[in-house]
Amino acid sequence: MPFHLHFDESDLLRCRFALSPLFETQEAVRTLHRPARHGYHLPWLRRIREGAAGLDLTALWLLMPDPGHNPDFICPPPLGPLATFAEEIEVVRATDPATARDDIALALADTPGGLRSPAGQRMLAEPDRAVQELADLLERAWEVMVAPHWPRLRALLEADIAYHSRRLAEVGFERLLGEISPRLRWADSTLTVAGTSGNHSRVLGGQGLVLMPCVFVWPDVVGGYEPPWQPAVIYPARGIGGLWTESGDRTPDALARLLGRARADVLCALGEPAGTSALAHRLSLAPSSVSAHLSALRAAGLLTSRRYGHQVLYERTPLGMALAAQDH
Repeated sequence: MPFHLHFDESDLLRCRFALSPLFETQEAVRTLHRPARHGYHLPWLRRIREGAAGLDLTALWLLMPDPGHNPDFICPPPLGPLATFAEEIEVVRATDPATARDDIALALADTPGGLRSPAGQRMLAEPDRAVQELADLLERAWEVMVAPHWPRLRALLEADIAYHSRRLAEVGFERLLGEISPRLRWADSTLTVAGTSGNHSRVLGGQGLVLMPCVFVWPDVVGGYEPPWQPAVIYPARGIGGLWTESGDRTPDALARLLGRARADVLCALGEPAGTSALAHRLSLAPSSVSAHLSALRAAGLLTSRRYGHQVLYERTPLGMALAAQDH
């Protein structure tokens, strides 16, 4: 069923991109519970298996009906483009209990047996306690399942935002939406998100829209947030197919002989734009070494660089792409 977002001119001026470590954490929890999402993330699932086994995620899963309403307060749209998990989880902890209770009730009503379950009844009876317990659980999930991999995830998300921001300038908002996902359609100042649960409409009323890439949301596109939260569309980030691939699995031997293994690994790791720290984490190299390799590759005409937010992102030139695309 579709979700309709109705724009006016002021809304178009208030559209923005953002990323959210809290939303990634929620979707990581959801992915753990839904085998249909496992395809791209099997290496991640193997890495977190032991730690995740020590988490009791039942309360969160109870609030994640598929399809159905998911509580907005446990992952509100980020206020800025580069919000930290600590900043976001404090917003969750500050949720008004009455707001949380209404949000929880909507989710439990869409979960078979949710309203009658002991856990659901406890959350409705003590929403202030439920808010803190859910925040604690999200924080533990972040620490075990997402934080160890956040530099890699953040690099991919920032690269997606950089790419789509450039495409917005090149092709405009209507065409950009179609490129982000075939489930997004624009007509008569209305954005339709196909394939979501329910048949909802919302007039943005000058709030604008948050466009947010997400690693773990694949293959879904999520459109929503009820008032008072700013509307958002969350879509699968570009490049997740190679997210968990190790550098040695994708560096051609001929290229390694030409450039040296470490430098060739850096070039081949840039399937999406990334910064020095993310590449260092991904390749298990010292940031100073990665910085030296990036400078050399840029001087050779294989990379370009540009500033995004707090860091410099590097990406391949056409020559760099051609070299990295050699057969193994």
